[in-house]
Amino acid sequence: MSDTKIRKLVLAALFAALCTIMTLVIQVPSPMQGYVNLGDCAVLLSAWVLGPLYGGAAAGVGSMLADLLSGYAHYAPGTFAIKLAMAVVAALLFQALQRRRTPNVLLSQAVSGFAAEIIMVAGYFGYACLWLGKGLAAAASVPGNIIQGLFGLAAAAAVYAVLSRGHALTHITR
Repeated sequence: MSDTKIRKLVLAALFAALCTIMTLVIQVPSPMQGYVNLGDCAVLLSAWVLGPLYGGAAAGVGSMLADLLSGYAHYAPGTFAIKLAMAVVAALLFQALQRRRTPNVLLSQAVSGFAAEIIMVAGYFGYACLWLGKGLAAAASVPGNIIQGLFGLAAAAAVYAVLSRGHALTHITR
């Protein structure tokens, strides 16, 4: 295995752990439903830093582990698929927008993050509605998931900006 693949694999494992920890440990009470966590921040960072393959795997596995460790095993399969899809779409859109003649990082993050969060909101609604059998009662989680998504996107953009200014991203992705 090449040094590049080993490096990416190690970074994916670290980002998976980051997704798990940021979901489980950092929780902000929400008036909508329970709490808002920083898991989506880690999912988007995984996508933007590692790309669709490694970032998607890290986001899916890390977020699924958070469900398994917190007693929500019935959400684990859905979480894996939803967070994987979020990261893949976010990474592909981010990369495509960054290849433009005049790339704008914040615009790329906003567009890719917004698309990813739509996948999250629709994905959890569909999963709860169809797979968990909640029917239209699953719509009650939509406002909380929208807040979760906006919170995660804002936090991810802020963390990415700090990492970029400190040149940490050049060391991570080289």
